[in-house]
Amino acid sequence: MLSFRKKLSWILFFLAAITTVQAQSSRVSGTVGVRPTPTDTLHLFLIGNSFSQNAARYLPQLAKEGGHPLEIGRAELGGCSLQRHWEHAAAAEANPDDPKGKPYKGKSLRMLLSEGTWDVVTLQQNSMNSADPATYEPYAQKLYDYIKSIQPKAEVVFHQTWAYRSDSNDFSQIAPNTFAQTEKEMWEKSRAAYHTIAQKLGVRIIPVGDAFWKVSSDPTWGYRKDPNFNFKNPEYPSLPGQTHSLHVGYRWTNDQKWGFDSHHANEAGCYLGSLVWYSFLFGESPRELTFTPEQVPADFAVQLRKVAETTQNPVRK
Repeated sequence: MLSFRKKLSWILFFLAAITTVQAQSSRVSGTVGVRPTPTDTLHLFLIGNSFSQNAARYLPQLAKEGGHPLEIGRAELGGCSLQRHWEHAAAAEANPDDPKGKPYKGKSLRMLLSEGTWDVVTLQQNSMNSADPATYEPYAQKLYDYIKSIQPKAEVVFHQTWAYRSDSNDFSQIAPNTFAQTEKEMWEKSRAAYHTIAQKLGVRIIPVGDAFWKVSSDPTWGYRKDPNFNFKNPEYPSLPGQTHSLHVGYRWTNDQKWGFDSHHANEAGCYLGSLVWYSFLFGESPRELTFTPEQVPADFAVQLRKVAETTQNPVRK
């Protein structure tokens, strides 16, 4: 018969083996938010445009504070749609020397995806088409299959982009030659489109667009257009009040020209997006994080961290 010491040794060996298998299984299945050990590096690859750049701007700082080593790869082009990303990839597959197939600083999507082993690969639609479900296919499916052919163990997820600011002069297309009329309609229609394609592909969603709307629609924390500013005849360097805006909004350029960007995220919006990404990727609440961009007021930052958590985990209050 085995001695007690030998029996205990075999039991400990067996438990260690089970733990190793579970950790490997988690990585292979694409489970995100449950890392085998706190020191494992998460390898994240973004296929997107300026909106993915906005949303992940502060993710490295947040991941560092949370103790999560992070590597980010990128295939991003300004305003790029799913269709355009796919057409570039298809061009490279047809002819590796075709310049159209290497739009990412002289590299193709295959080249970039092959530069490492990626745990998570994100996709998104360009914002102007985000509310029109017809623009997602067949390109989302083609890109999904293409990514999986190169990185079969990666989890593919969709980054749900946000609606334009409430005082925008335009909103996204919801059907050919038909456009949303309000921030709420753009959010509703884009959300529905993202969820439709995600369900079809069986992938998860990073709900940044939902978080933006939670803030924008909040009676206390949402942006409201300044009723006292003369928008028809602005005088340099005066700017309207833009408290709690998540978008760039009104600004003066260096040559004193009046500008307005209701589409892209400002520092607060980039911070909110990164908080949502952090919660999604690492399965942790961002409420305890302390990093805050210098331009974001402390009280607003606290609210953004709360929104990021409750958007990811709706049962938490």
